[in-house]
Amino acid sequence: MLRVAGVLFAVALYIYFIIDVLRTPRGDTRSLPKYVWLLLVIVLPLLGGLFWLALGRVWPSPGTRFGRKRGPIAPDDDPKFLKQIADEAWVKKMQRRRDEPSG
Repeated sequence: MLRVAGVLFAVALYIYFIIDVLRTPRGDTRSLPKYVWLLLVIVLPLLGGLFWLALGRVWPSPGTRFGRKRGPIAPDDDPKFLKQIADEAWVKKMQRRRDEPSG
């Protein structure tokens, strides 16, 4: 029973490695081109997959979630939005100054 579970785990891991290489964008591989990594994972089933994880796959940086950059949650967290509001307020202030009568 333990042997069957081990074989099933190895097959699942092998399939995971293949799918991971296929789903990785072409420019997001290290050391070798994507097609070489795929060939390596297929020819050397578990060893190639371990090489892929260690040497070929680009891991997401700590500030990202699931490999995607995380953006602002609310508008007041977005620095671009806050700068736009400040710029608009400054423009209105300057327009009011120009419109005021001198003296």
